[in-house]
Amino acid sequence: MSAMSTEHASVCPLDCPDTCSLSVTVEHSRIVRVRGSRANPYTAGVICTKVAASYPDWVHGPGRLLTPLRRIGAKGEGRFARASWDEALDIIHDRVTAVMAAHGPQAVLPLNYAGPPGLLAYAAMDLRFFHKLGASLLDRPPLCGGIRSQAWLGTFGAAPGIAPEQVRLSKLVIAWGNNVTWSNLHLTPIINAARRDGAKVVVVDPKRIKIAEQADLHIALKPGTDVVLAWAVAAELERRDGLDRDFIERHVEGFEPYMEQARRFSVADAARICGVPEAQILQLAEWYRTLSPAAISVGNGLERNQNGGSGIRAIFALPALAGKFGVPGGGLVNGAGFAFPKTPARLQRPDLVPPGTRTLNIVDVGRHLLDPALSPPIKALFIYNHNPLIVHPDQNRMRRGLAREDLFTVGCDVVMTDSLDYADVVLPASSHFEYPDLYPAYGQQWLQRAEPVIAPVGESLPNTEIFRRLAARFGFTDPTFTASDADLMDDAIDPADARLGGVRPSRLPTDKATAMTIGGEPAVLFKNVFPKTPSGKVELASGYLETKYGQRLPSYRAYETPYPLILITPASDERITSTFGGLKAGDATPPLEMHPDDARARGLKDGIMVRVWNELGEVHLPLKVSDAIRPGVACSLKGAWLRTSDNGQTVSALAPGHHADLCGGACYNDTRVEVAALEGL
Repeated sequence: MSAMSTEHASVCPLDCPDTCSLSVTVEHSRIVRVRGSRANPYTAGVICTKVAASYPDWVHGPGRLLTPLRRIGAKGEGRFARASWDEALDIIHDRVTAVMAAHGPQAVLPLNYAGPPGLLAYAAMDLRFFHKLGASLLDRPPLCGGIRSQAWLGTFGAAPGIAPEQVRLSKLVIAWGNNVTWSNLHLTPIINAARRDGAKVVVVDPKRIKIAEQADLHIALKPGTDVVLAWAVAAELERRDGLDRDFIERHVEGFEPYMEQARRFSVADAARICGVPEAQILQLAEWYRTLSPAAISVGNGLERNQNGGSGIRAIFALPALAGKFGVPGGGLVNGAGFAFPKTPARLQRPDLVPPGTRTLNIVDVGRHLLDPALSPPIKALFIYNHNPLIVHPDQNRMRRGLAREDLFTVGCDVVMTDSLDYADVVLPASSHFEYPDLYPAYGQQWLQRAEPVIAPVGESLPNTEIFRRLAARFGFTDPTFTASDADLMDDAIDPADARLGGVRPSRLPTDKATAMTIGGEPAVLFKNVFPKTPSGKVELASGYLETKYGQRLPSYRAYETPYPLILITPASDERITSTFGGLKAGDATPPLEMHPDDARARGLKDGIMVRVWNELGEVHLPLKVSDAIRPGVACSLKGAWLRTSDNGQTVSALAPGHHADLCGGACYNDTRVEVAALEGL
């Protein structure tokens, strides 16, 4: 390290289950290197290549927003002039006040998701501001992760599953819809170590992902049929006397109605519906019957269809049926977020929301923007922590909504995104390297805190300060809206929680993570932590889910359209959803992967450009013919920006806008398409 270099502790806050601890090298107030650190024992010095390679250019590169901007061109054209903070805040105040005077406060909508999921940047002062304003509420989880969370809450309540470290003790590991190598990196060496000690590894995924190459069994099922596969395994366990009758009697609610459903599908039925060999289903059932401890890690991939909640619930049922809980390394590597003593009501102040305020599903915002019957209409939009034009279903509908001349849009981000091209005012946000924050996780059980490692770049400000200034401009002056970042941290986490050792959340150390254990031991469901359902049991038939979604039990609905291929759009190894999409590494047009049989039937050859289309849109992609993807399924990675497209559309343009069975969730993997060569058009 040179005399001018300094090393700083930090945390990676991007939308990923691992939430790695970082060591950041700073020279002359610039980040020059980002590595993993050992502050978090789970991430243990290892970070993904995309983070190490992309962070310095993301923070200091040409895409970085350095000042407020006001639009001077047409919406979507990306022509802006520099503005001062006072000028930008004045424009926002005047335009939003006019909207509220004409249509009421619910004509204002925040459109934000999980760009930086630190507790302060994700949802703190911003929600206090919108709640006080009386803006429409936004239901965010349906876009991603909410289906899985609701399935967990309905089955187990707000109790954590096992930490990923415990997989080291497992004798059977099932990665179900979880591309651990790209999206859950630190689980990969743990799985590999367990396998070296004799554990069997099963991967359930339509694609032969990297972990599947080393797996003992890869079940390449048809997307959307996971519930049928899990039911067939449950019924086969029963036939093989593999159910733990004592555990079921004491700890399971709804066993008989659940099994009535499962028994309707023979192994032969499931093989036909899922498109897999019967022998694979039988092998999975036999290993799950005989091998213990057995751990299942469910990713977000399998939730993205209309049967998503049912599929996840049916998988969650398996350890309860087979009695796999109660031992380290046994059960489900899910529900980590429930290990943290978060206090969102204190942080976000939902008590400020006026009675009767409506809630809009984030998946439906494109439709709502274009709905002449919506009352009141959405007339002012705040986009932050989010790139909706790239990540929402039905991209062309979202584009039409954002292009409305009568819609006043405020955009706030670290870099200029495709969505911000449609904003009237753009505010420069600081990166997480430039402000303090607290970082729980949704895939591991360590709480972390970070301090800024550089000063805010240009005139950028942290989200908390941006919304403090907005609150002041709108006349919200009580202490709720002047709270410091330290105050907000102390509101975000229960300071009385014993695991903090009497240290205030805002003073937690930055050089080590705080373990979210139970009585000093790792959480193990049915050993030191128990379901927090109304019955105190595993609820295979859920009153909570029945009341909320009419889904007492899982269900299966076939999904067919005139388009013959299922398009899945999993995570990229170059981007975190769309973050880093504006950088060189993420600029290449992602290929469309297709099985040789499907390519041959269409006269398509590897390397050519193809058009991929349905009734919603059309995307042009280079073709990669590969037997890594199952027949009948095509695959292209999500999150690419419009600059990768020759016709202004990416794969999100093809995704339907209908809802899953739980949570009103997005159904990206219900996308059905046809593919043909692009030449001659």
